[in-house]
Amino acid sequence: MHNDPELNGKYLGTISSDFVKIADTIKEASYQLRRRGISDFPIFPISQTRISVGALLLGANEAKTRWDYYISYLEDFEQRGLVAADGLDAFKAAYKDPDEFCCLFVVDADFTNIVFIPYPED
Repeated sequence: MHNDPELNGKYLGTISSDFVKIADTIKEASYQLRRRGISDFPIFPISQTRISVGALLLGANEAKTRWDYYISYLEDFEQRGLVAADGLDAFKAAYKDPDEFCCLFVVDADFTNIVFIPYPED
């Protein structure tokens, strides 16, 4: 994955405006993954085209968003080779509090990266 701050800015507007609409659903899904012991590291892949990473949680048409939202977790990313086994500790160290931040895996033709976005305050 390549982290380019200019590309982050390119996507920030559409991601943020979408995220406000679906944040409660994503936050609850994150809580359920952790509560059920599936993973302490939920990851939500998003894309404007269909992808094969994770399971579709909210489609763009259903959620009235520009992005499709999928649900996954760190262990699935490791199995798929998206996070190398020797990178797990670094990923876990960089992972932000899942009660306060959502871990998005943004997939687009020009940009693929992990982005942490804060949940809106109540």
